[in-house]
Amino acid sequence: MIFQYKKYQVIKNAISYELANFIFNYFLLKRDAVSFLYKNNITYDTGLLGTWDDEQVPNTYSHYADPVMETLLMKVRPKMQQEIGLQLVPTYSYARLYKKGDILKRHKDRPSCEISTTLHLGGASWPIFIDGTGADNVIDERKNIIKPNAPEGTKVLLEVGDMLVYSGCELEHWREPLEGETCGQVFLHYNHVNGPFANSNRFDKRPVLGIPKLRNK
Repeated sequence: MIFQYKKYQVIKNAISYELANFIFNYFLLKRDAVSFLYKNNITYDTGLLGTWDDEQVPNTYSHYADPVMETLLMKVRPKMQQEIGLQLVPTYSYARLYKKGDILKRHKDRPSCEISTTLHLGGASWPIFIDGTGADNVIDERKNIIKPNAPEGTKVLLEVGDMLVYSGCELEHWREPLEGETCGQVFLHYNHVNGPFANSNRFDKRPVLGIPKLRNK
């Protein structure tokens, strides 16, 4: 199993082009509808409809636990398990519609992202870089300050429906400024069933999938 010694692996055609394109267009429509609702004060940001207030990528439409993406979280799990040779506990999904000029700062993830994927839904092709050394090169993630001579990382370019599986807590990953107009990505996160976080992080500490994080959690 490639993943178990490299700690990252590309899975081609994880979902069909047709399904990826359907989800991409659904998410574009949802972004525009939610934008209309917010701008006209018809509703407000409760976490159920998505947000533009993501600190990691400001002013970009993002959604924690959209029900379609949570369904995808469960759908791809059997294929992931087969490809990487590990049993997985689902934690959460997170989708973004990146816009021109956006970057994803170099970082490692929190425990709920022990084994993660980024799946290309549609729009512009946009490489993700991953540092397979496992080193800690980030001095200040918020300011995007990196140690001198940090490894350049491996460039991974996904086609629609492909996904990159990686050890999110161990390997730094990032994206350089998006040159295209829009790129739809969904991150699907899991814990290893025999790992230290499996019991405590099931569904990212939520009672069920498809709902936002509870405020008292």
